[in-house]
Amino acid sequence: MSGDGVRPRAATTREGFGVLWVAIKREPWIFTASTLGSVLFGALTVADAWVLGWATDHVVLPAFKTGEVDSSLLVAVVALFLGVAVLRAVGIVARRLGAGVMQYRMQAHYRRAVTRQYLSLPMEWHQRHPTGQLLSNANADVEAAWGPIAPLPMAVGTVAMMVIAVAQMFAADVVLALVGLLVFPLVVMANLFYQRFSSPLMTRAQGLRGEVSEIAHESFDGALVVKTLGREGEETQRFRERAEELRDVNIRAGAIRAAFDPTLAALPNLGVLVVLAVGVARVLDGSTDAGAVVTVSYLLTIVSFPIRSIGWLLGEFPRSVVGFSRVSAVLAATGRMQYGDRALPASGDGARLQLDHVAYAYVPDEPLLRDVTFTVEPGRTVALVGATASGKSTLTTLLTRLVDPDAGRVLVDGTDLRDLASGELARAVSLVPQTPFLFDDTVRGNVTLGADVTDDEVWAALRTAQADGFVAALPEGLDTRLGERGTSLSGGQRQRISLARALVRRPRLLVLDDATSAVDPEVEARILAALRSGDRDSTLVVVAYRKATIGLADEVVLLEDGRITDRGPHAELLVRNAAYAHLVNAYEQHQTHPLDDDEVVAGELAGETS
Repeated sequence: MSGDGVRPRAATTREGFGVLWVAIKREPWIFTASTLGSVLFGALTVADAWVLGWATDHVVLPAFKTGEVDSSLLVAVVALFLGVAVLRAVGIVARRLGAGVMQYRMQAHYRRAVTRQYLSLPMEWHQRHPTGQLLSNANADVEAAWGPIAPLPMAVGTVAMMVIAVAQMFAADVVLALVGLLVFPLVVMANLFYQRFSSPLMTRAQGLRGEVSEIAHESFDGALVVKTLGREGEETQRFRERAEELRDVNIRAGAIRAAFDPTLAALPNLGVLVVLAVGVARVLDGSTDAGAVVTVSYLLTIVSFPIRSIGWLLGEFPRSVVGFSRVSAVLAATGRMQYGDRALPASGDGARLQLDHVAYAYVPDEPLLRDVTFTVEPGRTVALVGATASGKSTLTTLLTRLVDPDAGRVLVDGTDLRDLASGELARAVSLVPQTPFLFDDTVRGNVTLGADVTDDEVWAALRTAQADGFVAALPEGLDTRLGERGTSLSGGQRQRISLARALVRRPRLLVLDDATSAVDPEVEARILAALRSGDRDSTLVVVAYRKATIGLADEVVLLEDGRITDRGPHAELLVRNAAYAHLVNAYEQHQTHPLDDDEVVAGELAGETS
């Protein structure tokens, strides 16, 4: 690859054929059927020339001489032309259908493979890759990778057509065939020039498509920030710069293609003129007959078609190679989590949680968590308290194995999370994040996510999460669609639906990462009280800031700079630890407890307000 990231043309061509070989190995029978259809089309196209030459010698010229047309010969000519046309149509259908099926199957296979890889890679890998880039990998890059499949069977079939046509030209008249094939080197040179100038542009265009997708997704996803800070103009300009660069690159590539296509079409026509000139002279001196001249001239016009089809194939290679390399980088990404074969007890009681000298760092040699050790007994509630960036949220990702610790162990019921079988932890542990994510689905769909639970269980989970009131007041209850990301609900309502989603699975360990921050304190107190007093015996780990929330915990773990500096009941820590008292009191003094707009409405509708 050159310094500017553009592969040399020869390397692009070689790698392009390598990508196609991947598709051929995966879909050999479809490729074979499609190629046979293309070969049939090519052979019948050449047969048209033979029929035309035969009709010239046996029907057209005798008719000029005698003034009469033999009806049997005329029927034979019509039958030949119709037969060739029908068989050629069969070849076209087989070629296009096979190519389409092969292309779309490869795209579907690689989209599934990329998606599976995304789901298997740990969160730390996702944190290093923007969402727009991931969308581009799964969509634009996959489409580009398999773009050459469409012209592939035609190119392979037309090579056979070219061989047959050239052989028939020599069979008709060697001299005229040699004269006609003088145009062949010119056609090859035109293709080489086209590849040389278009390949870098197409490679750059494919890269820009990913950049445009990244910018667009980031701007749309951050619409709230963009609009509230008045950054519409800046975001529009940022998008415009990349979009206009992509436009200019595509226009330059289109200009080269616009010059290439008519040149490629004109060269065979010039060859035909030369063949006709030489052919007339040879007919006049008796060296050949008119049928041979017509045959060679017609064959020369179709010889350029295989060259053009190969050119179309090669023209797709730059985008294909870039797209395939970007997709392959995702599929080859390391960091896949390894699983064991252990299972957790099927008990409905709370889980026992242990952290044994756990350490974790986002940046090497800059640990965020260091030597974190504590135990939570079954059914107990522990509050994680600490200043911003003390490692609380990171700790919750370790408890649910979104990432693995760099050192130490996280154990549930005495089993290291890394030794559990795939899916085993999800059956016993649930995380409710601070920022909830809801799908564009019904309330029921968002709570169950396809799990086999009854509506009674859904309502029970909603009651514990203090969400049953506003859900009952929705137009269609559980069947109400919530819109993308749950935009039809307030922040507090979205958090409670997210909490119900975790509760309906009856987890043995429930981790709440400040999961009620958007909920009114009074409602939050009722949620936590319901979690402690209900028939659920879950072990509860809560990242908390509010003193009322912290006070409901059996024990508080204080994190400072990634270390546990103290632990114990909330009341005791307030007395003996000045730093802890300052932290929780400072938050209490500065918070304003604003009610969410929809919280008030929901309370009135559901009788939640007193």
